[in-house]
Amino acid sequence: MRPSTHHARRARGLLGALLTSLVSLAALLTTAPVAQADTTICETFGTTTIQGRYVVQNNRWGTSATQCITATDSGFRIAQADGSVPTNGAPKSYPSVYNGCHYTNCSPGTNLPAQLSSISTAPSSISFNYVNDAVYDAAYDIWLDPTPRTDGVNRTEIMIWFNKVGPVQPIGSPVGNANVGGRDWQVWSGNNGSNDVLSFVAPSAITSWNFDVMDFVRQAVSRGIAQNSWYLTSVQAGFEPWQNGAGLAVTSFSSTVNKGTSGGPGTPGGSTACTVAYGMSAWQGGFTADVTITNTGASPVSGWKLAFTLPSGQQITGAWNANLSGSSGAVTASNVSHNSELAAGGRATFGFQGTSGGTFAKPSAFTLNGTACATV
Repeated sequence: MRPSTHHARRARGLLGALLTSLVSLAALLTTAPVAQADTTICETFGTTTIQGRYVVQNNRWGTSATQCITATDSGFRIAQADGSVPTNGAPKSYPSVYNGCHYTNCSPGTNLPAQLSSISTAPSSISFNYVNDAVYDAAYDIWLDPTPRTDGVNRTEIMIWFNKVGPVQPIGSPVGNANVGGRDWQVWSGNNGSNDVLSFVAPSAITSWNFDVMDFVRQAVSRGIAQNSWYLTSVQAGFEPWQNGAGLAVTSFSSTVNKGTSGGPGTPGGSTACTVAYGMSAWQGGFTADVTITNTGASPVSGWKLAFTLPSGQQITGAWNANLSGSSGAVTASNVSHNSELAAGGRATFGFQGTSGGTFAKPSAFTLNGTACATV
C-alpha cells in the first residue's frame, strides 16, 4: 500500500535526521579517542598499567584457586576470588595498584626508589569499595629499604589497615596507639620472617582518605626500624583476602613523591643540627615536661618536627606551644605558628603533661626533622 503524503514526508524527515546523526558520529569518531575497555587479569602475577603511571597486579601467591581482577581507568576490582585459607595464617593474595618498583616491575615514570632524606612530601589518595561476605583487610603498603632495590622484598613494611572484616589481625602484637595524619590508630609491630612490619589499624572502616605517606615513614624512623638514609621503594593499595573477596575494589588511587633540598621525613627546610634539653617534674601517677630545642646548625630551620618515644606507661594528656601527634609510644611534636622559625643558634620551647605508671624515665633519644639531636 502506498504511504500517505504525511507518512512519506515523515519518513523523509527521519531519514534526513538519521543521515545528519551519522555524519556527526563520523566526525566525532575522527576527533575523539576511543574509550578503552576494562582489562581482566587472571594470571597469578599478571599486571597491567592504568593512567599511564600506575601498575595494577593480580598478585595471587597463597592459594592455587582462581583469582581474577578487572583493572579500570581509576583502579581495579576483584572479579573472582575462589577458595579460602586459614585466618590464622597468611592471606591468599594482595591484588593491588602501586607506584614504584615491585620485583623489578617499575611503574611508568616513577621517581622511586627515592632516599627518604630527599623527599619533602608524598601525597596520596585512596578510595575503597567494601563487601561483607568475605574475610579480608584493606591495606595500604609502604616499603622501605637501606638500598634503592627494585628486585624484591624490602627491609621494612609499613601497613595502613583502612578496614578489616573477619577474625584477622596484623603481624606481631599491639604496641600502643598513635595519632598519625590527624587520625587515631592502633599500632602493631612484628616480623614476618623476611622483614619488619609496622601496622596502623583504623578503629573503624575508612572508605577514602587523602594523606601524606611521609607521616607514616616518620613513625618508622622514630621507632628505630628505618633511617633517613634509607629508600622508599614503592607504595601500594589493595586487599589481603583470606576468604572470598569478589566485589572488593580500589575505586581511585593517586600517589606523588615530591623531592627537593627542602625535603626529608619531617624536614620542612634548613639545618637540622640540634640539642634538646628535657626538664621534667614527676610525682606519683603524673608528670610535666619542658622541652627546649636549640638549632646548633649554621642555617635557619623553617618549620620543625621533634620525634621521640615516651617510655612505657606514660600518656600525654595536654600540651602547650606545640602540636603533638601521638600521646603514647612514638610522639612527634611540631611547631605552632609563633615558633616555627629557628634561627641559627635559636631556640624553641614547648611542654606537656601526662600520667605515668611505675618508675618515671625520660625519652632516650630525639630527632629534629629526621636528624638525631644531642641531649643536654
